[in-house]
Amino acid sequence: YKRQDIISDRLRTLSKLPALKQGVLIVPITTLMQRLAPPAYVQQRALRFKVGHILDLAQIRLQLERSGYRHTATVYQHGEYAFRGAILDIFPMGCEQPLRIELLDDEIDSIREFDPETQRGTEKVDDIDLLPAKEFPLDEDGIALFRRQWHHRFDVDHRKCNLYQDVSDGIAPAGVEYYLSLFFEETASLFDYLPSSIHLITEAGIEDAAQHYWQDIQQRYEQRQGDVQRPILPPNAIFQAVPEPVSYTHLRA
Repeated sequence: YKRQDIISDRLRTLSKLPALKQGVLIVPITTLMQRLAPPAYVQQRALRFKVGHILDLAQIRLQLERSGYRHTATVYQHGEYAFRGAILDIFPMGCEQPLRIELLDDEIDSIREFDPETQRGTEKVDDIDLLPAKEFPLDEDGIALFRRQWHHRFDVDHRKCNLYQDVSDGIAPAGVEYYLSLFFEETASLFDYLPSSIHLITEAGIEDAAQHYWQDIQQRYEQRQGDVQRPILPPNAIFQAVPEPVSYTHLRA
């Protein structure tokens, strides 16, 4: 499984949870403890394409970039898009196949899935909702907030920090997900995405497992907190502390 495929599946799941009427979600405690982007981010960065809609191509390009999509010559993986004359190819997050949007002047004439290996069209679809390509905003506002919060959090020479420089240039380097909280004023937990009425089933020993994982997190932080070229955030900026926000009082069994 590629990293982009994992992000795609996660964003698709998060986008569906608030309106879910029936279903089962299985989550390991290590995942439950991770801080997430607020639900409003996933909802507000979504785009909708439908046959018959009028597209402003310049505006669409800006919106795709704002939602984290990357322009390429040919679309092969999630989060990529390409303009070829009157055709927009895009591989939306949350979709199993990329889409080819054909325009007649500035109107969407057809939307068709295509095989990324052969680049040949397959099934037609009437409309599609595009999720953001990343779990954090890498647009101008998102980068500016990241930079401000970086300087507030870390007393290091940012010129020697490759990750800081990459984000400043609009690049998402490996490991940037551990700095997710710097892209938002506030982060969320998985509980913030769940419907108000749910049932929670836990396995015996889950509290002990959460506490053990939290201790491991604290130990890793103690070992690595002196790195001035790649400074790390304190555990509670990345994970839900134990036992508080990971309490099960949010839910009714």
